[in-house]
Amino acid sequence: MTTTPQVELIPRNVLFGNPVKTSPRIAPDGKRMAYLAPVNNVLNVWVGTIGGDSQPVTQDTERGIRAYSWAHDNKHILYIQDSGGNENWHLYATNLETKETRDLTPFENVQARLIDSSKHFPNELLVGLNRDNPQVHDVYHLDLPTGELALVAQNPGNVAGWMTDTHFKVRGAVTAQPDGGLELLVRDNEEGPWNKILAWSADDALNSGPVGFTSDGQSIYLEDARNVNASRLVKLNLASGDLTLIAEDPQYDVSSVMIHPDTYEVQAVAFNRDRLEWTLLDESIRLDFDRIHDIHEGDFSLVSRNDADDTWLIAFNVDNGPIPFYAYTREAQSATFLFENQPELSKYTMASMQPISFTSRDGLTVHGYLTVPAGKEAKNLPMVLNVHGGPWARDGWGYNPEAQWFANRGYACLQVNFRGSTGYGKDFLNAGDHEWGRNMHNDLVDAVQWAIAQGTADPKKVAIYGGSYGGYAALAGATFTPDLFCCAVDIVGPSNLLTLIRSVPPYWATFLATFHKRVGNPDTEEEFLKSRSPLYKADQIKIPMLIAQGANDPRVKQAESEQIVDAMKSKGIEYEYMLFPDEGHGFAKPQNRIKFYAAAEKFLAQHLGGRYEEV
Repeated sequence: MTTTPQVELIPRNVLFGNPVKTSPRIAPDGKRMAYLAPVNNVLNVWVGTIGGDSQPVTQDTERGIRAYSWAHDNKHILYIQDSGGNENWHLYATNLETKETRDLTPFENVQARLIDSSKHFPNELLVGLNRDNPQVHDVYHLDLPTGELALVAQNPGNVAGWMTDTHFKVRGAVTAQPDGGLELLVRDNEEGPWNKILAWSADDALNSGPVGFTSDGQSIYLEDARNVNASRLVKLNLASGDLTLIAEDPQYDVSSVMIHPDTYEVQAVAFNRDRLEWTLLDESIRLDFDRIHDIHEGDFSLVSRNDADDTWLIAFNVDNGPIPFYAYTREAQSATFLFENQPELSKYTMASMQPISFTSRDGLTVHGYLTVPAGKEAKNLPMVLNVHGGPWARDGWGYNPEAQWFANRGYACLQVNFRGSTGYGKDFLNAGDHEWGRNMHNDLVDAVQWAIAQGTADPKKVAIYGGSYGGYAALAGATFTPDLFCCAVDIVGPSNLLTLIRSVPPYWATFLATFHKRVGNPDTEEEFLKSRSPLYKADQIKIPMLIAQGANDPRVKQAESEQIVDAMKSKGIEYEYMLFPDEGHGFAKPQNRIKFYAAAEKFLAQHLGGRYEEV
């Protein structure tokens, strides 16, 4: 330990273990509530009265349940689960009376997706399965009481997404085009022919798409970036082609849309600027929104509402503590505290997260977030550049366990929404095309230089860290700009863009043209992709590296980590390699997460001089 502790060390288990309780969902009839909580350290679904006693109803003993919902019959809990991180999700239903769990999609090497459920059709589900063609999903009608499946929409091979109308009929399809663009097809009924309604170019496609049908089925809500920079929320009349603008921001894409469950009218639209901000469109909920703002600090989201729409479950995202959940009763405009996801966090001093921005070397405004250790001045600190995955995603403001972990251990944590990140309009997004390892990486380098120029970062003690694309960025940092960083941590990051793109899972077939447009085409741009692949510059690595990989990762295969480990081994470069045999693209099991973070913080302490918790 090289520094005197300023604040108490937050245990890794509190930061990265299972939440105590999280993800509450109210039953459609409003009488009960479900949430996720551990049973023997494995997340399961618990059900009970709102704010009262609950019991576990599912019996997962392996990876833990992370995504679930109520069936609209009030009798079943639905959840998806894969095996060892292979992403071949199965859909399960647990009967709350008998506690029996059924696998509704018991097919080997098939991925299930829950496409839709409806309060008006409580015993029915629509499920996507890539059973006949591993590259694409057909739509099946599933009878919940019997489990019987019936095909209702066959995928011709290019449908990337399906849409159902308010009568639970599959009437919309988004098809992937060879150039990376998208087309929206609609039919009048399930027997009718498909008609092309509109097309999004490859430049517009990543921040455009359908949101849903109106109640009469005659119009569709769209997030639409055609002829503008940032995606707007519009309503398209299918017969006339008329567009009605609902909400827009010139710089920020639509982030989320709140739609009334009965009228299907848009009630509010969120834009994720420096923080999440709502634009209210439905005056009937203005008093609710005003009251919710007063309940707790932070950025709120509506996580669940019952069929009567008189009770809402609300989450508040804050930057310096656990996420509290409340049940809000609309008639009384009163809120009942339910629980916090990780109440132990409240015992510790947390750091605050500040939005930052800077100008890149070629004139783009780049946004991000800086978290510095609580009680310390932002001066000459060791720093971790924490790079988000995706890369077509973004970091946002709020509680981030890694940011708190770094700050608590004595490091500034810098998160950067480099070009190619989503949410900031298509000009910024498209500026990342073919820029892996070059201008996307330059934005990260410019961010570090900005932090050094501000006096925040010690130029001799900057680490680069990340998972997925962030792992690639860590490898790129170690190979392309090895003098900037003193160490690197790569979690499931690709080292060779040729093998990455050639080995994507089959069900990414409709996304492959986007990969070719955004990253490169291995069939026509082999030398270019080699030049952007850290593997081919491995001899330039001169900093210590920690690499972690899931053996079952279908996206970034085990070979992506092992080929660069082999290259370092043959050149005598210092590295640590952790392979998790029961994980995929990231670490779902808490014991694996804790094991990784224990190794990572000791590694960082060696090279940045911060604190760590003894194993």
